[in-house]
Parts: sequence; C-alpha cells; structure tokens
Amino acid sequence: MDRLAFNAVANINEQRVARQMTTNELANVSTPGFKRSFEAAMRPVQVEGPGFETRMQPRSETTDNINLRPGSMMATGNDMDIAMNGQAVIGVSAPDGTLAFTRRGDLKLSVTGALENGAGHLVRGQNGGAITIPPGFRVNINDDGAVYATNPAQAGAVAPVLIDRILMRDTSKTPLDRRTDGLFQVVGKPPGTDIAVVAGAPLPSLTAKTLEGSNVNPLEVMVKLMEQSRSFEQQVNVIKQAKDADEAGASMMKPA
Repeated sequence: MDRLAFNAVANINEQRVARQMTTNELANVSTPGFKRSFEAAMRPVQVEGPGFETRMQPRSETTDNINLRPGSMMATGNDMDIAMNGQAVIGVSAPDGTLAFTRRGDLKLSVTGALENGAGHLVRGQNGGAITIPPGFRVNINDDGAVYATNPAQAGAVAPVLIDRILMRDTSKTPLDRRTDGLFQVVGKPPGTDIAVVAGAPLPSLTAKTLEGSNVNPLEVMVKLMEQSRSFEQQVNVIKQAKDADEAGASMMKPA
C-alpha cells in the first residue's frame, strides 16, 4: 500500500510541471507572436536504492524547443506593426543587454525615439545597434526589414530616408529554445549567440501593417487542462483508496 501511495504522490508531483506549461500557454493566447514550446510526457524510471529492483516511479520528461508554426495573421493598417514570414525572427536586446530573438512585431517608439516592441525590447539593426528615429518623423517598414522615416513637416513630395534595416534571421535550419526572460536563443549555445546565415538560403522577410497572433489553440489547451485535472483527481482517489484499504487491514488484525 505504501508503494501504491508513493507512486501516486510522485505522479502528482511530476504533473505540476506539465500543468505550469499548460497555464503558461493559456496565459499567452492573446500575446502577439507567442510560440508554443513546452511539451511534457510521463515515463516510468527505475527507483534506485535498497528494495525491490522492479520498483518504478513516474518522471516528467520535458522539451522546450520553440514551435514556430505560424499563428493567425491580422491586418491592422498600423505602419509600426510587422509579422515575420515563414520561420523568420527579429533580433532584439534582452534585459541583460545580450542579443535575443522574437516573433513579436507590435513595434513602437520609446521616449528616446528607439524602435522597440510591445514588451519593451529594443529592436536591433543590421549593425547590431538600436534603431533610432528622429523626433516627429513618420516610420514606414518594408517587407525586407528596411526602416524608412519621413518628415511630415516638409512641404511637397519628400523622399523617405533609410534609417536602418531590422536584424532578421531565418531559423529553418536552427532550433531555438526559450530564455528565462521569454525571448528565444539558439539551442545549446550561450546567450547572445547570433544565428548563422546560410549561404544561398532565402532571405527572411516580413509583412508590414500586420500582426501575427499566438499559435496556441485555446480549445486544445483547455482540453489538456481538463485532462490534467482529471488525472490529478484520479491520483488523489488512489491515495484515498490505499488509505482505506490499509485501515481495513489494520482493523482485521485487532483482537476481538
């Protein structure tokens, strides 16, 4: 009975990881450019130490590779909104100052005129620095990532001025995982590592005046959440039944 209850408790303890992953996805259903990454599965492993060699314990196996499946595209008409095509990502400055990547394209200008996304991460240009727009200028972003600025105060037809190009990388040959700050980095590489540019590979592109939604399916996540709740209830019932069976066996041993 002790082993039965022990396995049930171990299963509940390991399922907390999967539940945290599911709730994280559910919380980011409406986050622009959010990508699913977490996958969790349970597998039995042999328990080490003295006792029966056949003792097994459930253990959670997790992976955190980014799933770059496209989300829904929403045309916004906003000159500052962009959506990455294919498996492209843009380079941004992480809170620790290192290079990181994201698909979030709800761009805006900071109080200093620097281009940043909705999470406050500075967008990097091709030279690795921040992209700064002169005060009062209007911003236009081309599909190749070129950032142009126009002074609306000037009379007549004024040619836009090229400010910089957004640092974009293609990840079709490079797996990514999630950093602790929610941004992406190259799997197995130190934070700040750039994505290698493959010769002859198609250049990454974006769609202007469009936002990409999350690729999390709300119905799928809700079903997973209900399955995890049912599994939790089943394991709790196993512990209760083990307790009842143990008490019943103990009562049979009492003298009449």
